[in-house]
Amino acid sequence: MAIRLLHPDEYDLVTRSSFDSQDTFNVDEADFVSRTPRAKSFYQGQSLLTRLISTSFVGYHRITSPARCPRTRRHRCYHRLIARRACFFLYAGLALLIAFISLTFLFWPSYTYLPPHYRSLRQAVLQLNSPGRGNPRSEKVFIAAILYDPGGTLVGGQWGTAVRDLIHLLGEENVFLSIYENGSGEEGHRALQVLNERLVCNKSIVYEERFNFTRIPKDTLPDGSQRARRIAYLAEMRNLVLEPLEEPFQPQYDRLLYLNDVMFNPIDALQLLFSTNIDQEGVAQYRAACAVDFINAFKFYDTFATRDLHGYGMGLPFFPWFTSAGSGRSRQDVLEERDAVRVRSCWGGMVAFDAKFFQDSRSSLRRARREKQFVPTLDLPPANNDPRGPIRFRAEEEMFWEASECCLIHADIQVEPTSMDEVTDGGIYLNPFVRVAYDSTTHSWLWTTRRFERLYTVAHDLATRVAGLPFQSPRRAHLSGDEVVEEVWVPDAMSSSGGTFQMLKRTATKGGFCGGRDLQVIIEDRQLGQDGWESIPPPE
Repeated sequence: MAIRLLHPDEYDLVTRSSFDSQDTFNVDEADFVSRTPRAKSFYQGQSLLTRLISTSFVGYHRITSPARCPRTRRHRCYHRLIARRACFFLYAGLALLIAFISLTFLFWPSYTYLPPHYRSLRQAVLQLNSPGRGNPRSEKVFIAAILYDPGGTLVGGQWGTAVRDLIHLLGEENVFLSIYENGSGEEGHRALQVLNERLVCNKSIVYEERFNFTRIPKDTLPDGSQRARRIAYLAEMRNLVLEPLEEPFQPQYDRLLYLNDVMFNPIDALQLLFSTNIDQEGVAQYRAACAVDFINAFKFYDTFATRDLHGYGMGLPFFPWFTSAGSGRSRQDVLEERDAVRVRSCWGGMVAFDAKFFQDSRSSLRRARREKQFVPTLDLPPANNDPRGPIRFRAEEEMFWEASECCLIHADIQVEPTSMDEVTDGGIYLNPFVRVAYDSTTHSWLWTTRRFERLYTVAHDLATRVAGLPFQSPRRAHLSGDEVVEEVWVPDAMSSSGGTFQMLKRTATKGGFCGGRDLQVIIEDRQLGQDGWESIPPPE
């Protein structure tokens, strides 16, 4: 028999194995998992989702085929189907999650797109090179900082550079810098001297090798020991850097900027000072405006000093930070991306104040009359129950009741409402556009991590409720002057515990919402690596 040669364009259909030929291919009998080469040919060019769906339904076809899955083995086939379906939904869910995160990162980030007036100020700073270009109205700014810098790396590093740049942007003639530092050793002292030599603005830089604890009173603890209170110590140091304001012939400052030992962008400091809550004329209006500080790329740090608009404490320390307690107004402000989130108090590592609360308005008015200048009436509230003087930091005197001096200062500059739960705006704002951190690595991540923040909202609310936050303060709703009944520690030398807690009727003071049941004392002779303070638990 003659041998017939195949034409190059012809194929041997007997050996062909193609899925588009129903004569040689049975869909029900094909096993794409066990026949790897054919499975590869089948899936070639298909999307991931198509492959997942195809794999899932191939398992279904094999189960419904009696030839492939007899009754005696039907339960095994169902197990394989369940495993396949589980993998399908797992991969599909993972794909959707990745897509959702990516879309949020690209199109719905939190506090990323600056308002127009923020962009204008930023462009003015970046496009020009003249001193004072970040201070369009030439406002007078008093900058205050208390530092502990043992290695000199803070003042001699990124912090010191940022301060010098900020002063240049504000205009050296518009700035007074006041720094107080103690206990930082030789290297810290040397770095401060170098900074002092490089600055050309008016300044007061004070270094003490050891803080003089005779400046603050010591309290007698239940065990009979005499200890200095931590908050009284911090309040005293914060007041030390304000002492230049009391010197004669000081100008009237418009803003007061307090800086912690934080990494910050000088342009962010300008935005906090001049862009927060602007009015129709473009002037920032606030009693105080705080940055948001981070201890790592996700975790809000200064919960001790921060209270929401109605005096409630914080939720878990990640976005959106505040709880839904009461009206949840502060939380809603954050979710609406307001640059002026209404709060009762805050600090955030960097805070700008209306400086009129910290200066003697009478001396300013006397100087104005002497120079025949017009000065509007200054609406100064009483300072620490002294209507004649400026506001200063303070501590609670009551034993086993602690409140941050950074919270109490806000309580003192506010006009108290008739009801804590009905307040709508106290002039104290948190500005989440402005963020600082306590190390350079964390600070470098803050622009990236904010793009994911909206994803945390539901998880934050659920986790906060599970954790039972916010913790309830028994004095949250107390207003100064109210007659209240409070649990107070009453010292008693005859008692074995040094005293007892008693319910007493008395007049409430300002800042009840700031406090909680605690006692924090200074460790005066701390060792290397030891904390500078400790908490004393209340007696049982």
